[in-house]
Amino acid sequence: MNRDRCSAYPRAMGLPLLALVGCMVGPDYERPEVEVNSSWLAMDDERVKKDPPRETQWWKTFNDPVLNGLTEEAYSQNLSLRVAAVRVLQSMAERGIAVGELFPQQQEVNGYFARDKFSENPSGPLRYGKTWSGSFDAAWELDFWGKLRRNIESADAVLDANLASYDDVMVTLVSEVALSYVQIRTVQAQIRITKANLEIQTESLRLTTSRFDAGATSELDVAQAKASLEQTKSLIPRQQVQLKQEMFQLNLLLGTAPQDLLARLGEEQDIPVAPTSIAVGIPADLLRRRPDIRVAERQAAAQSANIGIAAAQLYPAFSIGGSLGLQSDSSGDFFDSDSWTGSILPGFSWPLLNYGRLQNQVRAQDAVFQEAVLNYQNTVLAAAQEVESSIASFLGSQEEMRHLAASVESSRRSLELATIRYQEGSSTFTRVLDAQADLLTVEQAHAEAKSLIATSLIATHKALGGGWETRASMHIVPDSLRREMEDRSNWGDMLDPEYANGNDFLVIPRHNPSKVTGDAGSVQGGS
Repeated sequence: MNRDRCSAYPRAMGLPLLALVGCMVGPDYERPEVEVNSSWLAMDDERVKKDPPRETQWWKTFNDPVLNGLTEEAYSQNLSLRVAAVRVLQSMAERGIAVGELFPQQQEVNGYFARDKFSENPSGPLRYGKTWSGSFDAAWELDFWGKLRRNIESADAVLDANLASYDDVMVTLVSEVALSYVQIRTVQAQIRITKANLEIQTESLRLTTSRFDAGATSELDVAQAKASLEQTKSLIPRQQVQLKQEMFQLNLLLGTAPQDLLARLGEEQDIPVAPTSIAVGIPADLLRRRPDIRVAERQAAAQSANIGIAAAQLYPAFSIGGSLGLQSDSSGDFFDSDSWTGSILPGFSWPLLNYGRLQNQVRAQDAVFQEAVLNYQNTVLAAAQEVESSIASFLGSQEEMRHLAASVESSRRSLELATIRYQEGSSTFTRVLDAQADLLTVEQAHAEAKSLIATSLIATHKALGGGWETRASMHIVPDSLRREMEDRSNWGDMLDPEYANGNDFLVIPRHNPSKVTGDAGSVQGGS
């Protein structure tokens, strides 16, 4: 990273020549290097595909129309996503301000009419005069040291970062909608399991009561059957509360007030079935796909430009000021050629005695930049850790569910046999109670394992940074919000849907990694 573009030019060339060659102080940004593995640790498993993820709308792999509809609704209505979109618009406007600073920073059109009285004391008569005046005044600080151009660089990077933040909110949003939906279906499945076990335990209570009435057993069996039944019944209210809480969370994601979503979700369905395999690509793909990585990298780029802005304060600032106008004693002569006035005022300022303040500002900005670089590198490492963990959970939960499915079948058979032996009088009711408790536990665990497969797949897609691509070729501001903002202020064409199609920064990320080398490859790309 070059310290600045001025160091290559001999100072003896003089300030005017430095201006002509476009001197820019401060470092020229280069993407920091990061260490990534060449492949994921689980690539030897046939369920993990090395192909890059091609399904941008990954939630459709669950083949659940209700989930698809909820995701589309969240995308169009979620308020956090709208906040992120408005921040992008703010960055677009602030970038326009930065570009405008390259041109004369001050322009004023002035005009006045004055009627003056002049005294000729001690002996002269009074005199009166009129003055008509109009002028255009301008002042322009020249960008000799690149301060204003560095400011545009910073504004560009901030705009990119805020757009990536929008993508990051979208990735989080679609994954949270899917997670909330899976949790709702999981709780519904657990309620069904509890109710099914209630029927089994109700039949056991009937059996113990019948045997007690016949004198074949003691009242203890009846009491134990009632206690087990009531304990299982107590699970239903807690599960129903959990179901409502999950629905209220989904309401928030959909941008609606809390309401019962049972009618919206339709009939009770089973827990969404996840595919058994997933395409994950290679670790270097994260630099392109993960929006939070792009946010961190663009923040570093913006801070790099801030070093140059601070460094420019060490050098003299050159400016050109001037005025062009008309002045006359009468309105009739105002536009005559003799009424023209004008001036030009070149100047410079140089805060020589700053007692180290300016240099320390440069050092402070450099330290902030180094912090941003480290944050970027740490974000990449954290992203890789999330992917590895979610893949491990996705694969492990499939094995767990396979064993639990076998356990469910064995538990059902165990309960059947224990009940038969109790009816025959060859076993105590305690064996039946134990078998019932085991069945309820293992069935609930089986439902949790099935849910974990789905949630692990969702977490893997989120860790891979999937889902933000759905904004391609569409404006990030919904029509309703666009109309509201246009009614309040003049946004020009920034809010027009066609504006997004003509601006790459609203459609795809502009900064992609360029190469990967080595087993733990060093990844670097240009700015």
